[in-house]
Amino acid sequence: MARVRARARSQPPAQAHDQTRTRTRTRNQTRTRSRLPVLELAPDAHRPPAWSRVLGLAAVVLTGAWLGLLIVGNVRTQVGPMDTTMTLRPSLTGGTKINVSPLGALYLDTHTGPVRLDVNVDRLDPVRSQALVDHPERLSGLQDEVTHDVEHGTLDLAVRSCVAVVAGATTLGLAVYRRPRRALAAGGLALTLLASCGATAYATWNPESVLEPRFSGLLSSAPALVGNARGIVTEFDVYQKELARLVTNVTKLYDVTSTLPAYSPDPATLRVLHVSDIHLNPASWKIIASLVEQYKVHVIVDSGDTMDHGTAAENGFLDPIADLGAPYVWVRGNHDSRTTQRHLSRMKNVHVLDDGRAETIGGLRFAGIGDPQFTPDRSTVPGGDAAEELAGDRLATALREQRAAGTPVDVAVVHEPSAARMTDGEVPLTLTGHLHHKQTELLPHGTRLRVEGSTGGSGLRAVEGKYPDPIEASILYFDRDSHRLQAWDEIKLGGLGETTAEVSRHLPAKRQP
Repeated sequence: MARVRARARSQPPAQAHDQTRTRTRTRNQTRTRSRLPVLELAPDAHRPPAWSRVLGLAAVVLTGAWLGLLIVGNVRTQVGPMDTTMTLRPSLTGGTKINVSPLGALYLDTHTGPVRLDVNVDRLDPVRSQALVDHPERLSGLQDEVTHDVEHGTLDLAVRSCVAVVAGATTLGLAVYRRPRRALAAGGLALTLLASCGATAYATWNPESVLEPRFSGLLSSAPALVGNARGIVTEFDVYQKELARLVTNVTKLYDVTSTLPAYSPDPATLRVLHVSDIHLNPASWKIIASLVEQYKVHVIVDSGDTMDHGTAAENGFLDPIADLGAPYVWVRGNHDSRTTQRHLSRMKNVHVLDDGRAETIGGLRFAGIGDPQFTPDRSTVPGGDAAEELAGDRLATALREQRAAGTPVDVAVVHEPSAARMTDGEVPLTLTGHLHHKQTELLPHGTRLRVEGSTGGSGLRAVEGKYPDPIEASILYFDRDSHRLQAWDEIKLGGLGETTAEVSRHLPAKRQP
């Protein structure tokens, strides 16, 4: 210590003064800094707004839940003789889709909600299926077996789906947020979302949806899957039985390798093929002939616009009608001329309806009236809706006269829907066209109005729009005794350049067991 003091005393006065001044400046700067306020950012200043965080969390929950269902959310289960895979998929409309590869798919409006049940028929057990086909008496126990299998598979699917959505949302949440609490929150929200979807599906469950399926794929196999119209209409409380019938027929379809089983209609059912607005499409005749053969059609009804300009040069287009294999009932449309009508009236097996005249054809009584307007004729001014309603009044009067004479009409046929509406209350069913799209309506006084689409895919107009119009027709099933409509199949084929086929079955809204 003595040496240090001695060294300090030995330093020159100027150097000692500089050191003292430096130390003083340092102390002053330290005091100044300590007096200045320290600026710190607020803890939430760098965080995104609340709505952005909510949207981000929702995206993580939905994406994670969807990935979870996609990867692990499926169940392999046995339904009767079939091995199936059940899966839940996001959907805007809900329902159930049954994939019967390679025959096509079956769509059932079983429920409404943001999830759809997909059932893939993977394979058929050869031993079980052969036993079912060879021993039909075993079908009596198939109803309970199928119901139990479906319930068991649905329960397993619900449990696995819960695990899948929680695992998917939690894993994705952990990868995005890197916080366990946030990840667990995403998993909990995914589970809540799935539970809400399940509750919605349960609340909107429609067991009768199996009675009105919609088909896509092979047209000839579709009607055979659900049996005949009479059996469907008279059995409303047999959801389990219809489900068993579906499984049985799918089994038979798989069992047959060379040909598909033909549709076997009820012998007591009258079948009417309704076509309209062919508009000179030559492909329509082959389609109509195929439908007549497949469905064993008793009567064909054409509600007009078979032609495009109504000239005599177009009459040769009508020659295939003679070879369709069923009586052809026809009314004049606004593109069909009187020349067209006279040509058809001379053809064998063609029944032209006009002026309210009634004829009994194929076991049903029809009456109709031709369209009062011929629009290709530019020399005349179209009468518009007033002319159509006047024609409809004339038809309604004729229908009343037929009923008073004890020969009531079963089906009225007219081309324009505005004319058809005038028959409300005078006839059970009125068939029409003109609009080029399907439409069914129960009028206030009880008449059912059915508007057929274009069986010609709108003819030459198919190339005018961006997308071609589909080729549409309908098979109508009538009770042979009461002559009342039981059900109808709507048939839709892809338009020009497309190769799709769809059949959907419908029952009247007011149906009597």
